[in-house]
Amino acid sequence: MANNKSAKKRIKITKRNRLQNKFYKSSVRTLIKFFFKDLEIYKTSKNLDAKKKAEKTLNLIYSLIDKGTKKNVFHKNTAARKKSRLSSHLKLA
Repeated sequence: MANNKSAKKRIKITKRNRLQNKFYKSSVRTLIKFFFKDLEIYKTSKNLDAKKKAEKTLNLIYSLIDKGTKKNVFHKNTAARKKSRLSSHLKLA
């Protein structure tokens, strides 16, 4: 257990940062799942509304990844790789 004031503060800050990191990472994973569901719907139906929905989800993912990168949740190369792979999935659909 923490014995001094600075150690107690570090525990508090670490907890805050862990929750923030967890939020960004889990939200991105969840949105990626929604994106692939929307993409499957578009592949089967070839409906433009389904493609727009997939693009909208992709924009949300980009936004969260960029915000997470700015707060050092994701490394910049990891963020770029994720975004690139997702956009290539949309192009191939």
